[in-house]
Amino acid sequence: MIKIVITEFMDAPAVARLQTDFDVVYEPGLVDDRAALMQALAGARGLIVRNRTSVDEAVLAAGAELRVVGRLGVGLDNIDLAACAARDIRVIPATGANAQAVAEYVIATAMLLLRGAYRATADVAAGQWPRAALSSGQELGGKILGVVGFGSIGQRVARMAIGLGMTVVAHDPILDKDSSLWRESGVRPLALDDLVAQADVASLHVPLVATTRHLFDEPRLARMKRGAILINTARGGIVDEAALVAALQNGHLAGAALDVFEAEPVPGENIFSGVPGLLLTPHIAGVTRESNQRVGDMIAHEVAGYLSA
Repeated sequence: MIKIVITEFMDAPAVARLQTDFDVVYEPGLVDDRAALMQALAGARGLIVRNRTSVDEAVLAAGAELRVVGRLGVGLDNIDLAACAARDIRVIPATGANAQAVAEYVIATAMLLLRGAYRATADVAAGQWPRAALSSGQELGGKILGVVGFGSIGQRVARMAIGLGMTVVAHDPILDKDSSLWRESGVRPLALDDLVAQADVASLHVPLVATTRHLFDEPRLARMKRGAILINTARGGIVDEAALVAALQNGHLAGAALDVFEAEPVPGENIFSGVPGLLLTPHIAGVTRESNQRVGDMIAHEVAGYLSA
C-alpha cells in the first residue's frame, strides 16, 4: 500500500478519504519533531504539509521515495522547490482554495481599522460613553485599495472591495499591463511606488522571494499616504517589522494588520506590544472551517490522483 505522511492539521474527512486507499501516517505533531518526521518518511511516496514544515534537502533525503508534496495552502517558501524539481517530485499547492477566507479577512480588517470603533465594549459596559471620541471613523466606500500581487487572492479581494464602493489599483510585475484581466476586473495597474502613494489601504498578496523580502521597508512605508493602512496576509518578511512599528508610532500610518511574521510563532519578547493601531493574528487569514474543508479536499484529491496514476 502506498504510504503518505501528513505532518500538520488536515480536515478529518479529507484524511479519512486518503486512508481508504493509502497507508496514511497522520501525526500533526511531526512538524515539531524533526527526528520522528525523518523516520516516518521512510518508504513514503507522498508528503502533505502546511506552512511550518520545512521541506528541505534533509527531509527529501529521508523521503528517498517521495513522488509528491501536497501543500495545505498556497505559499511555497517552506519547500525547497529546486531540490524537489531535481528529484522529479511534484509540488501541489491548494491554489485558490483559501482565497475567499483571506479576502474576507482583508475587507473585515480594513473596515475595523478605518472605523476604529470596535474596541469600546469594556468602556460602554462600564457605563462610559466615548461617542465623541469614536465619531471620526472612516467609511470603506470611496477609499482607494492598493492590491500588491494580483493573483487569485488579490483578484478576490479586489472584487469584494469594488462591490463595497472602493476604487482598486494593483501592482503585479508578472502580469502584462495590457492584459485583458485589468479591463475585465475594473482594476487599474500601477507601478508599486505610485500605488503606495495613492492607496488608503494597501493589501499584500505576493510570495516571499529574494525580490520581495522587505519590499515594504522604511523608505517605501514613508512613501505611503499619511494615515493609510497596511495589511499583510501574504508572508512574514515582506514587511520590515521594525520600520512598520516606527511608522505607526510616529503617526505616519494610521493602522496595520499583520497575520504573518518573520518569526512564527512570534517570540515572547518582541517589538509589537503597545503599538497604536496594530492588529496581530496568528497566520489564520486563510484558515476557516470552510477553507479547511476546501483545502483538504483539493490536496487529498490531487495527491491521490497523482500517486494512483
